Amino acid sequence: MKNETFIHKNVEEYVSYISDVKNLSKNTASSYKRDLDKLANFVIDMEITEYSSINDEICSAWIGDLFSNGINPRSIQRHLSSAKGFFKFLKKNGLVNVSPFDLITAPKTPSNLPDVLSPEDVEQLLNFKPSSLVEIRDMAIVELIYSSGLRVSEAININTSDFEEDMAFLRVIGKGSKTRLVPLGKFAINAIKDWLIEREKIVNNTDALFLNSKGTRLSVRSIQIRLKKMALKQGLPPIHPHMLRHSFATHMLESSGDLRTIQELLGHSSLSTTQIYTKLDYQHLVKIYDQAHPRAKK
Repeated sequence: MKNETFIHKNVEEYVSYISDVKNLSKNTASSYKRDLDKLANFVIDMEITEYSSINDEICSAWIGDLFSNGINPRSIQRHLSSAKGFFKFLKKNGLVNVSPFDLITAPKTPSNLPDVLSPEDVEQLLNFKPSSLVEIRDMAIVELIYSSGLRVSEAININTSDFEEDMAFLRVIGKGSKTRLVPLGKFAINAIKDWLIEREKIVNNTDALFLNSKGTRLSVRSIQIRLKKMALKQGLPPIHPHMLRHSFATHMLESSGDLRTIQELLGHSSLSTTQIYTKLDYQHLVKIYDQAHPRAKK
């Protein structure tokens, strides 16, 4: 455990501020604290003792350090967001004159590969605690898309009659009106069951699973907006529904290596479409290899 410094003390004050004054959830506040503790520890390692010594070069070096330690670009984006909020707080309280993070940007994910959440980011998102009918519905949507790798267009078109074998499987109509059967995980099943109870409270005349407050089928745009809000509430950067599908595929491949099964679950007509995820998995394996290499320990 590193010795506490000037920055640790202010991190504690900032976390209290966003919890009490900004009224952010406990999970979100904890996320900010984890990110900022990494920054504080990096500052200690750089033997910095005052804020005036933290310049844009130090900020860039911290981002580089995160990247070299295997933190993915989207998580780095969240770390950067935490740091910017922290220095905005310091500036507001007269502890710094300017924020060295103002012009710092996070590295981007290569454009030819899909954006994927880390398992830690997914866990943070799914730790969301719904407190209203709408949030219970949102939780069911997120659990379903991540559990089964659905396209958002497929999710909105699900009907209550599409479940089979006591909700163990779901009949999905994908691209080209092709039907496939996908399994449901227990967390998705429980979330959907919770939503079905709340769904009864909405006056409707439709078989659509996911409804808006008017009792009609939810739109793709509505899910995009709601997921973005949920992610921000959990201390994550904005998340697009398709990222959940990409993450499902990548995490499945990392744990099973079964590309054919993933192709069937995703509803890809061609295996070559699914093989984009092997590139992501290859990056993951290269990182593990590099970290285990004897020279890496010298």
